[in-house]
Amino acid sequence: MRRLIAFIIGCSIFCSISPAGASESGASPQRSSLDSLLRSRIKHVFVIYQENRSFDSYFGTFPGADNLASPSARSHGFRQYDPIGRQWVTPFRITAPDTADADHSRPALLTKADGGRMDLYVETEEFGLLARGYQRSDAERLGLLTMAHEDCDTIPYLWYYAHNFALYDRFFQGMWGPSTPGNIDLIAAQTGETQWARDAAEQVAPDSKGPGEPIVDDAEPPFGPYPGSPPDPLKAQYDQHYATIFLTMAQRHAIEAKRDNHGIRKDIAAIARSGRPAIPWGWYQEGYAAAAHPNATNLVHGYIPHHNALQYFGYLRKNPYFWGGVHDLTALFPAISQGRLGNRSVIFIKGGKKNPFGLKPANKNPRVQSRFRGDDDHPGYSDSQISEAMVAKVVDTIARSRYWKSSAIFIFWDDSEGFYDHVSPPQFERCFDGHACGDGPRVPAILISPYARDHAVVHELSDHASFVKFLGTLFKLPALASLPDEKIYMPLGPRDTNPALSNLVGAFDPQRLAGTKAPLPASRAEIPTRVVDSIPSTWNCRRIGITPVHIPGENHPPKGFAPLLENH
Repeated sequence: MRRLIAFIIGCSIFCSISPAGASESGASPQRSSLDSLLRSRIKHVFVIYQENRSFDSYFGTFPGADNLASPSARSHGFRQYDPIGRQWVTPFRITAPDTADADHSRPALLTKADGGRMDLYVETEEFGLLARGYQRSDAERLGLLTMAHEDCDTIPYLWYYAHNFALYDRFFQGMWGPSTPGNIDLIAAQTGETQWARDAAEQVAPDSKGPGEPIVDDAEPPFGPYPGSPPDPLKAQYDQHYATIFLTMAQRHAIEAKRDNHGIRKDIAAIARSGRPAIPWGWYQEGYAAAAHPNATNLVHGYIPHHNALQYFGYLRKNPYFWGGVHDLTALFPAISQGRLGNRSVIFIKGGKKNPFGLKPANKNPRVQSRFRGDDDHPGYSDSQISEAMVAKVVDTIARSRYWKSSAIFIFWDDSEGFYDHVSPPQFERCFDGHACGDGPRVPAILISPYARDHAVVHELSDHASFVKFLGTLFKLPALASLPDEKIYMPLGPRDTNPALSNLVGAFDPQRLAGTKAPLPASRAEIPTRVVDSIPSTWNCRRIGITPVHIPGENHPPKGFAPLLENH
């Protein structure tokens, strides 16, 4: 069986999978030279992995991108009907950093996308909430919210980074689903398709709810730590047993996956055979230190278990060699400033429900003050400006450290939140429910690096598996899809040998990598601490020198809209 990549709008069909290895066979001499230059410059990779924003909801008016002013947008859901308010709605700008949480389950996302027409966001949201017992006013508010977008007056730091460095505008979430699949996809280039192919009895339920393979829902991980009591074991996700980048980065130390290693034993042997030293890594997640405390409760911290992808894999959680790489977010800053990351590293950064910096929403409403302290960008509990402040604190710490000169900082988002995006996603693999497994809707992605292209928008097709491809290219790791325990089930498995997907290298400037053009200075990434600590931000579009594009049609909030629900 060969993998089919069929683009919904008049794109070509791509077949087959490239041979095993970190880079595709037959790569041009120019490509090989670029990869070598990349390896000579980049030693430290930082991934700030945020939550739940579609590309259009954050960068829908970004100049030079495939934005809401494009002809494509006009023909893909630009005008949608509001059944409750009996009005037509087009994308509109908001400045509210605190919003309600839309439906981003797999069934809802598929329905909203409407086979690539991208035109049922408002209707699907409204009918779904009415069916769940919400009042009509709240159902309409949230339905309309799916068509809202923010710009540099609300999230100036993110636009500042995108403007000064490189923004990817064809980056998609890898699986149609909510947060958990996105977090797992970033480390495995799949969400359990290998396990599904190996054991059909573990297939997820037809309604996409609860445990099962592939992972398409937010069932809690089977392993702790948990803030308080662990979930019902009958409702927790199955133990995942397929390769991840943590296994390939272990290289000769892959043999340390001694416990719970069924399903990857041949992988372990193949990886360890290289004899190469491990690539050091760290997973820094907000609230972890409190969650790991014996007396932890939901009330004292913002740790979110289903955002910690390692907790889904027994061989990562049960073996100290791997689990020892998990830390609290607050431990990251001294590790960077004190130079404790070694000669090379891969660092994952996750926020949570209660930022550790003491930042509070600008909105003085008591409900907002108590509920919107999060900094991982997830609507419903995170404030957009607090979230981008967390990003800025991480970026500033790196920029002012010894690591800047050899760094690549990626900012990704795990899923689209069910917010509107006009670009029809590419499709691959028929999934358990008859729909494509992925790609899901488009999400933002930014590269910050001294070797990045500046003022650039990168149009190469990418998704979360592209990050696995990037690490494979940078560190000469074996492709996950080439490993023996995965290869026999392809194309149900990792997508990191999919030739249609980029390895993200297109955002790097070949001349900067070659040394014929000066690297971008750290000052390009720095934002003064006094600014970052100010909520609301003192920066805006005018301050950072960016003029959002004009969107045709109605560009103000429609009748009945409010960013927060009234009765929930």
